[in-house]
Amino acid sequence: MFFLPQNIDDYIVAHSEDEPQILKDLARETYQKVLQPIMLSGPYQGRVLSMISHLKAPQRVLEIGTFTGYSALCIAEGMPNNSELITIDINEELEDIAAVYFSRFSENRTKNISITQKIGDAITIIPELEGTFDLVFIDADKPNYINYFHLVMQKVHSGSLIISDNVLWHGKVVEDLNPKDKSTSILLEYNQLLKEDHRLQTVLLSVRDGLTLSRVL
Repeated sequence: MFFLPQNIDDYIVAHSEDEPQILKDLARETYQKVLQPIMLSGPYQGRVLSMISHLKAPQRVLEIGTFTGYSALCIAEGMPNNSELITIDINEELEDIAAVYFSRFSENRTKNISITQKIGDAITIIPELEGTFDLVFIDADKPNYINYFHLVMQKVHSGSLIISDNVLWHGKVVEDLNPKDKSTSILLEYNQLLKEDHRLQTVLLSVRDGLTLSRVL
């Protein structure tokens, strides 16, 4: 989804850091083998996630929604030595593709970054995770965003960063609401929740399909 003219978007990509080869390869394989490859973060948003991670240098990361692993790899780029990334996805059919690229990433890094894939319902898995996380990336099924948020808030600390993807939802958040459109309805409520939660400092960025950064106070 492009909210800017295509030529402007192309210019932005051309004048941002180049997409690493491993991500180009993963994107190519995703488009060849997987339905709805547009779910990939893509080169521009991927560089934004990488930059945020480099600035934050999170020791522990939780990702909700792995898909084929593109966004996880972008975030892993900025993680320090002996750090841990846990990524959850309900689709076991995509586990092997992501695993190949996670392994390739680890083999070509001097830093020790542990990437653990968990397959199943994030609603069940998140409460079972021990400790807290410095960065959380939410990019899964939209009807559960509010549920994920409440669970995640029990796993973060002051200074943690929560990143929420697809919060503009193809522009539907500013269109007349279809009563049958549960995803848009939930996202409208979710965006308001992030704005009004006194525990957060929140800014919504018009990156790709909308990316919200929320810092835990």
